[in-house]
Amino acid sequence: QVQLVESGGGLVQAGGSLRLSCAASGLSFSSYIMGWFRQAPGKERELVAGIPWSGDYTYYADSVKGRFTISRDNAKNAVYLDMNSLKTEDTAVYYCAAAKNSNLLRLGVISGNWGQGTQVLVSS
Repeated sequence: QVQLVESGGGLVQAGGSLRLSCAASGLSFSSYIMGWFRQAPGKERELVAGIPWSGDYTYYADSVKGRFTISRDNAKNAVYLDMNSLKTEDTAVYYCAAAKNSNLLRLGVISGNWGQGTQVLVSS
């Protein structure tokens, strides 16, 4: 069974930075495109970044482009999200996810279940 554990969230002042980490198990890591989603209170879960196993391209939502960087270390079965110039609008619970292809990732059709996520709270 696919299992993903997020960590690294916390409270940060606007303009600051955080690095989120995702540890994966129960899957052939290189067979999946990985992504980060977030869900703010009262909002739908949205895809903010994605990266295939090859790492030869990345996807970012317009709202985070230029501020967030997604990366993966296949040898460590890990995915990271480096968040810079954080805004109060970035406040949300962040989840990592695995999908078989980019279309499924964008649709939120993931392998396994959603984990507990990690909370990011950006103060003004």
